[in-house]
Amino acid sequence: MTPVQGGTSGHVHSHGGDVSDPGHARRLIATLSLTGTVFLAEVVGAIITGSLALMVDAGHMLTDISVLAASTVTAILMRRKPNSERTWGWARLEVITAAGGALALLAVGLYALIEACMRLFGNGEEVQDPVLLLIFGIIGLAANLGSLFILMSDRKANMNMKAAFLEVANDALGSVAVVVSAVLVMTTGWGNFDSIAGAIIALLMIPRAGKLLHSSMKVLLEETPEGLDLEEVRTHLSNVEHVVNVHDLHASTVATGMPTLSAHVVVDADTIGDYEAILKSLQRCVRDHFPVSVEHSTFQIEPEGYTNIRDGVFHD
Repeated sequence: MTPVQGGTSGHVHSHGGDVSDPGHARRLIATLSLTGTVFLAEVVGAIITGSLALMVDAGHMLTDISVLAASTVTAILMRRKPNSERTWGWARLEVITAAGGALALLAVGLYALIEACMRLFGNGEEVQDPVLLLIFGIIGLAANLGSLFILMSDRKANMNMKAAFLEVANDALGSVAVVVSAVLVMTTGWGNFDSIAGAIIALLMIPRAGKLLHSSMKVLLEETPEGLDLEEVRTHLSNVEHVVNVHDLHASTVATGMPTLSAHVVVDADTIGDYEAILKSLQRCVRDHFPVSVEHSTFQIEPEGYTNIRDGVFHD
């Protein structure tokens, strides 16, 4: 394998994570339809009963609808093949959708906490009809459990499906809080149980949203994939036969199951006829020897003594 200008690149293209599974979109559409129906019921219930818990749960469901709609569009677009304009296709869209959903959840959670405090300490509106609140809470819980069942098998498929599953899981916990608060209001007559339930729903939402946002930002900032130690990778690559030095080593994640790695590899000057074997050894190294298997790798092979004016600009 003869190098051009003293360098060559090797590519292995394999996009993991099964982002193109058409079943993802079908399950999301079914969940979206179910969630939209229950959202309308909860809005009516919140107006009739004056329940904060039900209002927050309805607001949460509105967020669900937005995120599920975006997730559905994402799941459809991610099935499109890469082209010269979008060399990774729409794979990165799943991360953007997850980040947007996380931000929306944080906003709803913070609003619910503020509203709960105002009701608890400011003599705010109390529940008008706890029986109706219980009925709407049970309807919401049944719908959420149905949605969880639909999404259960795909919850770990990629970040987009994980965001959708977390949305519905949080809603299910919120519906449980609504049901419990309705029962307590009915048995004790103290309406503030509803405000407490609203605060609990918010507290359940915020940390999960923060975790999802953190995971999304790590991908968007192109941080090294979790579980991949670049110094260990550098050492391992340096031990490949005929390799003298490894520099400008970078690793990031395009989307779920799609880690990438690139490096400049300096080799013995007298091994010009053996570049293909060296390249294959480097590719096998990053694919097989680490907790994160990097199927897409790019290596620029450089003969010893070769100098690139851009070397070291971004990474040693």
